[in-house]
Amino acid sequence: MKAVASMTALSLPVWFVAWAVAGVDSTLEVTLGVVTPLVVACGGWVMMERTFTRRPGALTSVMIAAFGFKLVFFGGCVALGLRGLSLETRPFVGSLAAAFIVLHMAEAYFLSVLFKTRSGSAGS
Repeated sequence: MKAVASMTALSLPVWFVAWAVAGVDSTLEVTLGVVTPLVVACGGWVMMERTFTRRPGALTSVMIAAFGFKLVFFGGCVALGLRGLSLETRPFVGSLAAAFIVLHMAEAYFLSVLFKTRSGSAGS
């Protein structure tokens, strides 16, 4: 849960910078653009952490399935946001991309910590 709290905390400056760049009129776009990757990243992290704890050998297949899900999900989110909700393109896509990149970098860091923790305890 420490990783989820950290990813949530990392999303706040992403939201603020995107909002400051896009302007007050784009609050909805920026908020949806940051919250969507945050929810997906937190859900994905919980799933990866549980899988690694219970069955470490299954982690790769879970990550591949999650990648496929994210590919379809984010494509649908962009289509829904731009066509269905008529959100402004630049603030929505820009904040979504920024949050996606920051949160995936955080996930990579937390995975490396998880692997190091596991390998460190295996040698004891």
